[in-house]
Amino acid sequence: MTSTATIVPARRTPWVRLAISGLAIALLGACSRTEPEAKAPVPSAASAEPAQKVRYAGYPGVTGLGVQLGIEKGFFKDEGLALEFITTQDAVSGLASGDIDIADWNTTGAIVAAGKGVPLTIVASMFRHVGPFYLVGAPDVASVAALKGRTVGAAAFGTGLDAYARTILSKEGVPLDSVSFVANGVNAAALATVENGSVGATIIHEPFASLAEATGKGKVLAAGYDYLPRFHTGVIVASNPFIAGSPQLVEKFLRAYFKSNEYAKAHLDEYKAFYAKRLNVDPKVVDAAVQRELPIWANDPKVSLEEVQETQQVQLALGFQKEIYDAAKFVNLAFIPKGPAP
Repeated sequence: MTSTATIVPARRTPWVRLAISGLAIALLGACSRTEPEAKAPVPSAASAEPAQKVRYAGYPGVTGLGVQLGIEKGFFKDEGLALEFITTQDAVSGLASGDIDIADWNTTGAIVAAGKGVPLTIVASMFRHVGPFYLVGAPDVASVAALKGRTVGAAAFGTGLDAYARTILSKEGVPLDSVSFVANGVNAAALATVENGSVGATIIHEPFASLAEATGKGKVLAAGYDYLPRFHTGVIVASNPFIAGSPQLVEKFLRAYFKSNEYAKAHLDEYKAFYAKRLNVDPKVVDAAVQRELPIWANDPKVSLEEVQETQQVQLALGFQKEIYDAAKFVNLAFIPKGPAP
C-alpha cells in the first residue's frame, strides 16, 4: 500500500531572503542534508476521500528512510495525508515564505532562526536527535590521539559535524591547534578525502562509516554520541501559519511519522532490505550501519529543554553561535499524539 507523494523544489521570495539575511548561523549544528538520495515513492490510486496535502521538507537518504517506508505501508494515507516533498537545502526559507508546512531541521538552526523572527515552532524531536556522526580514520591511523599534527575533515565549518569532530579530538587530548581542519564535504565526498590521503580522518555519516570499514579504506575511531550524548541535533518544525490553520494536520503528521519509524525499528529485516534497495548499498554494509545506530534510534518525540540549552552552550563555546536563546519560547509539544488515531 502506498500513499500519494509528490516532490517539488522550494522557492525563495525576495522578502524572505531579506528576512533571513544574517541567518547563516541557522544552519549551524546541522545534520547534513546531503545524504544518499532515496527514490520518491510511487503514488497510489486516489482514496475515496481526498487526502489533505502537507508540504514536507524531509531529510533525504538514511534519515528519511523511515518515512519512505511508512508511505509504502500506508501510514500517512491512514491519517488522510498526502505528503508533497519539498527538496531544499534551506528549510528555514521555505517555512518563512509559506512554501513549506513541516520540515526536518537541525535543532540549533531552528532555535536561532526562530529567535531571529522566522515564524516557526519546534513540535517534536526527530526519531533520533543525537548526532549519528563518526570519526573515520585512514588505515594507518591507530587512534584519535594519532591525529595530532594531521589534517582532519570537519565536513562544513560551524555545523554539528564540525562540533562533534572538535569535541572528540579535544576529549581525547588532541589540542585543536595541533590539527589542520578542512571543510571536505559530506558522505561520499568526505570518504574520498580519506581514501586519497587528503585527510587523516573525517567526521561522517552512515552508511559511509561502515562502507569504509567494509572496503578496508578506513576505520571508525570514535562515535560522536559517546562524546556528546546530550547534543540535540534533530527536530521537526512547523510554520506558525500552518499550525494556526491546521493544528490537526500537525498531530496527524507526527502520528504517521513516529508510527513509520517505530515500524521500521520493530521490523529490522524488512527495513534493512528496504534500505539496501532504496540506496543501492550492500546488505552487509547496511546491517553494520543499522546495528551501529540502534542505540540512538529513540523514537521519542519529546524535546528536552535542558539538552537544547547544553547544546547551545557547546555551540557558543566553539564560536558557532553568538548567543543563547530561550528555547522554551519556540517549542510546543502539544501536538505530539497521546495515542492511536480515533
